[in-house]
Amino acid sequence: MPQVDSRDAGVLAPGTPAPDFTLNATPDQTLSLHELRGAPVVLVFYPADWSPVCGDELAVFNQALPMLKQRHATVLGISVDSVWSHQAFAEARNLHFNLLADFEPKGGVAAAYGAYDVAHGFCRRALFVIDRDGNIAWSYLSPTAVNPGVDGVLDALEALPA
Repeated sequence: MPQVDSRDAGVLAPGTPAPDFTLNATPDQTLSLHELRGAPVVLVFYPADWSPVCGDELAVFNQALPMLKQRHATVLGISVDSVWSHQAFAEARNLHFNLLADFEPKGGVAAAYGAYDVAHGFCRRALFVIDRDGNIAWSYLSPTAVNPGVDGVLDALEALPA
């Protein structure tokens, strides 16, 4: 799989404090990154609900949830789609982690992480592992058409101090 060096692509690099955010997880509930301090967080930025590669990527994370939970990690999917789209998509794909709506301002959180594609108006396919102190421990930018899988995330989580 072709790898894009996150430093060359403008996504936030390891060692950078993860920008805090509050996004809708459901139409009436928000989730803030700072609420998850004390345990690792995996951010999965993806272009769009209902696209084939995104569906496959999120299915891989869904299948890997037991391994991710063994490492005490919380997985959050983030795209610019609405909470309603996320709700229907998560239900249709039987996903068991939160999909957050970076809907308004469109792509604001993705932009803070260097993961917003202004030309196309969607999130770039980017992965971040945030350590328990709120710092980016690992980041990866994948080409839009390529499912990056979960191996890099699992390796990054394994490398975190206990």
